[in-house]
Amino acid sequence: MDVSQPSLQRLNRTIWIVVAAMGASVIIASLIGPFHIEWASFSKATGACILLCAASWFYTSVRRDPSIGSALMSTAQIVAFTAVGAPISYVAASAGFPLQDALLASWDRHLGIDWLGYVSLITSHSWLYQIFAFAYASFTLQVIATVLILGFAGHTLRLSAFVQAFMLTTLVTIGISAVIPATGPWLFYHAQPALAHGAIPVSSTSWPVFLGLRNGTFHAMSGLNSEGIITFPSLHAALSVLFVLALWRVRGLGWIALAINIMMILATPFAGSHYVVDVIAGIAIACPCWLIAHRTVRSDRANDMMPLPSVADSPSIVPPIESTGTDTIVTAGLAPAQVSPETASVRRPDIAKT
Repeated sequence: MDVSQPSLQRLNRTIWIVVAAMGASVIIASLIGPFHIEWASFSKATGACILLCAASWFYTSVRRDPSIGSALMSTAQIVAFTAVGAPISYVAASAGFPLQDALLASWDRHLGIDWLGYVSLITSHSWLYQIFAFAYASFTLQVIATVLILGFAGHTLRLSAFVQAFMLTTLVTIGISAVIPATGPWLFYHAQPALAHGAIPVSSTSWPVFLGLRNGTFHAMSGLNSEGIITFPSLHAALSVLFVLALWRVRGLGWIALAINIMMILATPFAGSHYVVDVIAGIAIACPCWLIAHRTVRSDRANDMMPLPSVADSPSIVPPIESTGTDTIVTAGLAPAQVSPETASVRRPDIAKT
């Protein structure tokens, strides 16, 4: 356990305040905008969060196992944040800023990237395509696994940093995607399945949603079954960095996480229909977000560990007693009376008989 309980409680309270503010934003957007909330889609997330929070309280307060309690609480926070974060990305996409595909494609060309050739190369080797497809699909599993591993292993500081970095990275990515929207290279280049030897990007299910949000024909805001519609920056690439940073200090898992997420990053241009600059931007965003979150957690812990200032001794109202070989009797307002040990006697006061 590397974060004190008061510090952990403050961090958790801050996270829940952010989640609540995001939820309020979703409700406001549905009231003043063209959106409507599909409340049933949030029921599973709500139920899961309630159960996880209750279990976290039990393990923290009753069983006195803060590691398991932190793991369960952080899982609830990730579930809640994801449920309210996806609708906010829908609101961002509906802002209607001009598409920037031509700009992003030109940046790729300046880097010497041939996106069409890269996709054809990957999909021409079925074994390579399968490995990349598995790595890209591991996104959700890695989120849950990272939280549980850090929690059960007692890496509470890194767990808190991961949750905060996850949220910060996602919010920054959503904000940038609102002003630099893009459909992605598959649609921009009018690619066909023949280019990818019959395969199509996993993200193809999000295209109708993204285009519908932009032209005003899609208005539903749902919870955990929402589509990922962000092109620039790549959230997959950004979170790949966070997975590695969070698990790097866990014995036996750092290199495994690195290998899996290198494959995820390499798979992202095709599986997620991303420009290579999307991937670069995602990585560039994740690094400072991790540093900010990690420093925030460390600073909060350091504040808890600061020693209390020493308090000067208050002057005594009882005068000091110096031993001179005789008993000293001190009476308030009177001079001390010296009584010799040899001649001292105790007289009981007379008690009037009734």
